[in-house]
Amino acid sequence: MKDVNTSEINILISNDFQIKQAPPELSEEEFVLYLADYVEYLIEKRMEYLLSMLYRLDVAERKVNAALLPTAQLPPHVGIAQLIVDRQKRRIWTKKNIKSKELESWDDDIF
Repeated sequence: MKDVNTSEINILISNDFQIKQAPPELSEEEFVLYLADYVEYLIEKRMEYLLSMLYRLDVAERKVNAALLPTAQLPPHVGIAQLIVDRQKRRIWTKKNIKSKELESWDDDIF
């Protein structure tokens, strides 16, 4: 997914979470750490909201659970931030590369 840049991810995530955009010069790794600060706040103060957003963004529950385990390689807030960035990268890539067929009428069989 090399055709997805950090600024696109930044815009999408800031809109989804209704937060201020990160500085545009951040690398992807720096952006993950920037987002991790916000995720840490959400874990401490608004866990239900965070879980709701992860569900809405279609981040896999098993991956979230793995990120929250004490045995996870990364701290929970960093792991979850990485999951959010990875999911949004896939979302952007899909929008750019997968075009849906336009229906000619409502009677077209879409399944």
